[in-house]
Amino acid sequence: MTKPLLIGVTGGIGSGKSTVCRIFQAMGVPVYYADDRGKFLMSNDEGLIQEIKKEFGEESYDENGALNREYLAKTVFADTDRLKVLNSFVHPAVARDFETWVNINSDHPYLLKEAALLYEIGSYKELDKTICVMAPKKVRIERVLLRDIQRKKEQVEQIMSKQTDDATRRNLADYQVSNKGDLLLIPQVLNIHEELLNSVS
Repeated sequence: MTKPLLIGVTGGIGSGKSTVCRIFQAMGVPVYYADDRGKFLMSNDEGLIQEIKKEFGEESYDENGALNREYLAKTVFADTDRLKVLNSFVHPAVARDFETWVNINSDHPYLLKEAALLYEIGSYKELDKTICVMAPKKVRIERVLLRDIQRKKEQVEQIMSKQTDDATRRNLADYQVSNKGDLLLIPQVLNIHEELLNSVS
């Protein structure tokens, strides 16, 4: 039995990655949400929990064993080196989890991995192709501020500054989905879906 194609879906914050993935899911394509799984593993993977506690202190988790997100965010967000250390624990755990998930879903022609930092951490190199969801910065900021009412514009811009720029995304992506509001998403996704199915048939 042939191995399914592994396709990455990425894009800047507010670009609409999750919306695009939900369209693929509606067509029966399994999607692995790497960022959500990373958060899950930080609370449920015993090996990862021990690594975090050892490096960042017991206060990384509360007395009930729940991840102390506020403490960890304060500890790593402003310190690039500390963030790299945390990522060096989380990313291998996610990679192992993804591999298990791929094996479980190996009866599909292709699988999607949705991740915000696909190009930034180089994990796109382990995938067969990537899809990038594109939208102008102004539109993305407006979307995030509507979606996450607790965020300030400056915070969103700070997150954007840590992400790959649009020119690099265009250069690295095999497929692009325009989500600035002038083109319908479903026909774009259908075209990619058909191309991917044709490439494995």
